[in-house]
Amino acid sequence: MVDSTAAATDHPTVPLQPMTVPAQEAEARCRSFHDVMARRRTVRDYDRRPVPDGVIDWAIRTAATAPSGAHVQPWRFVVITDPERKRRLREAAEAEEREFYAHRASPEWLAALAPIGTDWHKPFLEDAPAVIVVFEVHKGPHTPRPYYTKESVGIAVGLLLAALHQAGLATLTHTPSPMKFLNEVCERPAEERAAYVIPVGYPADGASVPDLRRKELTEVLVRL
Repeated sequence: MVDSTAAATDHPTVPLQPMTVPAQEAEARCRSFHDVMARRRTVRDYDRRPVPDGVIDWAIRTAATAPSGAHVQPWRFVVITDPERKRRLREAAEAEEREFYAHRASPEWLAALAPIGTDWHKPFLEDAPAVIVVFEVHKGPHTPRPYYTKESVGIAVGLLLAALHQAGLATLTHTPSPMKFLNEVCERPAEERAAYVIPVGYPADGASVPDLRRKELTEVLVRL
């Protein structure tokens, strides 16, 4: 039997510093955050003006606060702003997307995408002033084995999108398949596997988005 007291002392702890929110304010804070996030939309038309210094760094710091399996933190965020590298990224991504739309996607999948109006053209990969490529970090010569990698990285990306939206920036989650070309474009080792490509910037003047409806709370919430 393991002595829980002894085991606890083997791992240092620090006092929790919880947020203190009066009960009467809790719902209002949730509602306020919802009202901001409800305006978040996937954007495909970008202005080329640069993102203010420090914004992306702080957004990634926020993303890196996400919980992760065994606290391995299996993520890497590669920020691309160099025009030539963005051009290479777009060309490689569009090559994969042409195959997807012409041969890989099922008719059912293409029908589901039709209301969004997407195709293989990905100009936002060059137009957006920054592109963040998010990699899952798997076991390698200098990296430990991760646990619940996809779940951990997915939570981190959710925080990243929320932080960038709070800063008034638009984003898009692009997931070309397969993604191995991103290791070459981003000069990353084999143990890192690309999971998301996220253009970041300000919406272009006159940008529009599909007229889509989000599910109502009654459609997504189950109380037991």
